[in-house]
Amino acid sequence: MSQNKQMVYLNHMACINALGADHQSVFSKLIQADTSGMQSYRSPATDRIFLVGQVALELPRMPEPYLKHNTRNNQLVLHCLQQLSTQLKAILGKYPRHRIGVIIGTSTSGIAEGEQALHSYSQSGHFPVEFDYSQIEMASPAAFIKDYLQLQGPAYCVSTACSSSGKVFASARSLIENDLCDAVIVGGSDSLCDMTLNGFDSLEAISSELCLPFSANRKGINIGEGAALFIMSRQKSQVALLGVGESSDAHHISAPHPEGAGAVSSMQMALSDAGISSNDVDYLNLHGTGTELNDLMEGKAVHQVLPSTTIVSSTKPLTGHTLGAAGATELAFCWLALNQQGPKYSLPKHAYDGHYDQEIPPLTLASSETHCSDLSIAMSNSFAFGGNNVSVIIGRS
Repeated sequence: MSQNKQMVYLNHMACINALGADHQSVFSKLIQADTSGMQSYRSPATDRIFLVGQVALELPRMPEPYLKHNTRNNQLVLHCLQQLSTQLKAILGKYPRHRIGVIIGTSTSGIAEGEQALHSYSQSGHFPVEFDYSQIEMASPAAFIKDYLQLQGPAYCVSTACSSSGKVFASARSLIENDLCDAVIVGGSDSLCDMTLNGFDSLEAISSELCLPFSANRKGINIGEGAALFIMSRQKSQVALLGVGESSDAHHISAPHPEGAGAVSSMQMALSDAGISSNDVDYLNLHGTGTELNDLMEGKAVHQVLPSTTIVSSTKPLTGHTLGAAGATELAFCWLALNQQGPKYSLPKHAYDGHYDQEIPPLTLASSETHCSDLSIAMSNSFAFGGNNVSVIIGRS
């Protein structure tokens, strides 16, 4: 860690996804590799049936003053804000409102509501009364949080496809290090929409069955939805943000570099930023999409950067690939694991059929028998279209 870099902490976290909507249910199903949250979804546009990680519970209604922000994506965010209500009240009482920032990663924002509005327009010639154009803007989740909490600090969204809510942690830390903010609400949110589902389907990247990351039998990804929010500040707590590494290899618009050059770079930069060695990483949450090219390149990258003793797993068979929310969602899983009480620590299990692809360098996948005697540092990888990569490292402080 550089001498000039100030330590920042991930004080509190809230999340919602196909596993559940609170810490206990999410972590319990996570370590059991429970895939029951994956459900069938029929696309109105194509009548195609997809297996998706859909949030099953009823989401909170958008309060009357904020109806212009009324999207499913922002309802996911609202659930997390309500879950953090006590902690948010505390920081609102502690810091001036212009010193609290908001940075959210998303790739869908209100696209689903835009689809519904366009369908209504094509049928009637009018957009629905409840539709507001700002709902489909990428900045919508951050604008909603700023409005809902009546904040006056910096508020914006990062949208770099599947790396979106991994990259926000570097941006949020920068606001604190440069003394622009005392606290930042940081994370990601993405909801299901037909454009994303059918777009990935057109790339022949969607699996009709449960995705099988790193399996010789893998057939592609499952899409999911969810949100995860953190409160980041200088106030010391159990988990600190240690390092972030970002790279952009621009190898191809949709395919990763075959040797994982960008992934290697982001992981190495995260280690350097954290001031630790590769031997210090106890657990890695893989990007692990279940596509042929991603798993092969990520396996090569991890094998090159981390020792064989590092325990790894992909959690996307449990939640689906939550796209712009994946970085924050999977870092939330790392945060939950680090907040356990020892002496033995459970890890998110790698759910697949057990037929490891021998073309991929060997990795130590977390199984139901895997326990870590000393879980201190965890890393999470997120890799996106265009070779946009980010690795985030957090640790027990």
